[in-house]
Amino acid sequence: MIDDVAKDFLHGRLKAVRETLVWKLDALSEYHIRRPLTATGTNLLGLVKHMATLEAWYFGEIFGRPFPEPLGRWQDADGSDLWVAPDETHEQIIGFYQRAWKHADATIGELPIEAPGQVPWWPQPDVTLFGVMIHVLQETTRHAGHADILREQLDGRTGLRADHEQEFDPVAREAHRAKIELAAQVAAGDSGHAGQKGQRGLLGEGVPDPFQS
Repeated sequence: MIDDVAKDFLHGRLKAVRETLVWKLDALSEYHIRRPLTATGTNLLGLVKHMATLEAWYFGEIFGRPFPEPLGRWQDADGSDLWVAPDETHEQIIGFYQRAWKHADATIGELPIEAPGQVPWWPQPDVTLFGVMIHVLQETTRHAGHADILREQLDGRTGLRADHEQEFDPVAREAHRAKIELAAQVAAGDSGHAGQKGQRGLLGEGVPDPFQS
C-alpha cells in the first residue's frame, strides 16, 4: 500500500511538471522557442526535445519496454537532443514528448515500484522503477526551472501553471530589480558601479527585442 501511494505521488508530480515545461513555450514565436539564450546554447524547445528523449530512454529499454519509435543510441549521444533543427517543427517535438509521456505512463502503471532495470550509462547500472522515477522527476523539475528563467528573460512571464499566472507590473518589477542590484553593489563596496545593463540588455546585442514585438 505504501509503495502504491509513493508511486502515485511521484507520478502525479511528474505529470504536473511535464505540463509546466510545455507551457513555457506558450505564445512565443518559432524564433524565440528555438534561439540559444545562454552561453551553452540552452533553448526552450530543446529542453522539451531533451526531456522527450530522456523519458523514452528511461521508461523504455531500461525496463525491457523499448519506445516504439526510432531513438538515437545512448552511446551516440552528441547533444543533438538539446536543440532543434530547422526541419523539425515544434508540433513534432511536442508530439514526441507527449508520446513519450504515454509510453512512460504505461511503464509506470504496469510495473511495481521495485521493478528492476539497467541503466548502462550509470556507474552503478542496477536500478528500480522507484529510482528512475525520482531521477526523471528531478531532471524534469530542473529543466522546467531552466525554462522558467529563459521565459522570464524573454518577456517577463513566470509561474508554474497557466491557471495560476498573474499579470505583472513591469514598472514595479524593474524597481524591485533595481533595489536588489543596488544592494549587491553596496555590499560589494561599489555603489557607483557603471556599465550595468538592465534586464533587456541580457538578451544580447543585435537580436530582436521581444518587448517590442
